[in-house]
Amino acid sequence: MEYVSTRGGVQPASFGEVLLDGAASDGGLVVPTTLPVIDEERLREWRALDYADLATAVIAPFAADIPSDELAAMTHRAYAPEAFDDERIVPVTALDGGIGLVGLSEGPTWAFKDLAMRFLGEAIPYRLAATDRTLTVLGATSGDTGSAAEHAFLGAHGVRVVMLSPQGRMSPVQRAQMFSIDDPAIRNLAVEGVFDDCQDLVKTISADTAFATAHSIGAVNSINVARIIAQTVFYVWAWLRATEEVDGRAADERISFVVPSGNFGNVYAGHLARRMGVPIHRLVVATNENDVLDEFFRTGVYAPRTREHTHATSSPSMDISKASNLERFVWDLLGPERFVERWPELAREGRLDLRDELPRLREEFGFVSGSSDHAHRLDAIRDVYRTHGIVIDPHTADGVSVARTFTEPGERLLVLETAKAVKFPETVAEALGDDAPPVSDAVRALLALPQRVVDVPGDVDAIRAVIEELD
Repeated sequence: MEYVSTRGGVQPASFGEVLLDGAASDGGLVVPTTLPVIDEERLREWRALDYADLATAVIAPFAADIPSDELAAMTHRAYAPEAFDDERIVPVTALDGGIGLVGLSEGPTWAFKDLAMRFLGEAIPYRLAATDRTLTVLGATSGDTGSAAEHAFLGAHGVRVVMLSPQGRMSPVQRAQMFSIDDPAIRNLAVEGVFDDCQDLVKTISADTAFATAHSIGAVNSINVARIIAQTVFYVWAWLRATEEVDGRAADERISFVVPSGNFGNVYAGHLARRMGVPIHRLVVATNENDVLDEFFRTGVYAPRTREHTHATSSPSMDISKASNLERFVWDLLGPERFVERWPELAREGRLDLRDELPRLREEFGFVSGSSDHAHRLDAIRDVYRTHGIVIDPHTADGVSVARTFTEPGERLLVLETAKAVKFPETVAEALGDDAPPVSDAVRALLALPQRVVDVPGDVDAIRAVIEELD
């Protein structure tokens, strides 16, 4: 399988090449030229696999330049049960009203980002060793990618991490998980601005071919297509678990996924799984008050917003108004030639009007969307706890809130959990009052650790200077 840029300006490359490079040098995002087919027979064969073996099977066609035995060794290290709080790796739990919960936050940093990042933490050092290279991982995080990446690469030979996060826009636990790491190969930079500014800085530096080459720049946030590929695994896994036999018969409900989303990376992985053949009925995009994606899937118009119009909310990891990964989906939607013609409209006019494509968004690609706000989040946290004794985080609560507006007979809506509630104690306490679980000793100890972070302006030269200091 080969990979190209959405903008058509680079030569096709292998998985190993795009694994290290992250963003494309022409400013676009890397996409696979073809997709493997997952048919009913294959799904039946995969039903008995554990998570690591399923990951090997799903990722293998995308990573054809990695020998099968090496790939299997990577996935078994990445998804070793002892590294997760639940030995199933991704538990699937029924709630009520046709809604289920896909537990993606059992990893070491209590967020869904661990699932893909642990695979990158194996695959990238493997590729570096094979090519005798080093890599400076440059990333942007709205809350969870940073800690997942830094823990995944901690102590990895030949890897340094420079992580950008927006000043004052993450929860105390999110900051502590990142900033308390004491390793000279890891630098945390708090950028003046919002997540979109951090993401723009990463893309600008990655697209500067001379600088990126000189300093071996790579990316591990959802700019990197390998992370997207690793995330398709849990869609397949959750679909298989949701359709297992019940009382001796196979479940016959239509399965849809509800995905809390800001940057569109996680739900784009679901889109790939659906295109490959996994029988996913609908993909429900759930946003918070920063509802640019909801607006796009309701109206067909994509209009990113400025820093001044990006709200600081109680689900901060979704406080994003420029959904970087939407570029990949629009490339699929329009096709390569039309994409190259239409995408520049976004830069010229500040919006991309695809209203003519609105029927295809729903009928062909299965996308619908909704938004949630602070009051809805509190209601969802409270209701799920009182009914099931499960405490969900605010982002997952956005998903549950939106899911309730889309329930239909004969359909099960699986909400993708994004993080553990312990990362957002203030919002949970507001929702549950005296029923809120106490702060654990582990969290208290984490918050008490010294933190190492440098405040920087939202300026490319400031980030370049930090990278140059690492050499």
